[in-house]
Amino acid sequence: MEERTAQLGEKIIDFCQKIKPNIINSPIISQLIRAATSIGANYCEANGASSKQDFKNKIHICKKESQETKFWLRMIAKSNPETKEEALELWREAQEFTLIFAKIVSSLKIKKLKIE
Repeated sequence: MEERTAQLGEKIIDFCQKIKPNIINSPIISQLIRAATSIGANYCEANGASSKQDFKNKIHICKKESQETKFWLRMIAKSNPETKEEALELWREAQEFTLIFAKIVSSLKIKKLKIE
């Protein structure tokens, strides 16, 4: 998963480098790159977590950043219709991460309930 999250960040960087910066695109590109690369960074931190709670918090951040990545991909596709197809492909990958991280978070909640 660490490699896969890193690859998504790299794909997003490559995607954004193809888009001409302007007053609309520049802030969207910046936000998109921050959100997409944060997924992998937080996943790496989760793997090195000092406690179960720390792990859960980092995975939750991964989920939030995946969702944010989808939002910014939608905005960049709106402002640059020629990127819509590639943006949709990247959106689908971010959606897979959202679902994976949501499942991890829900599994951790279920385990906690069984313990109590």
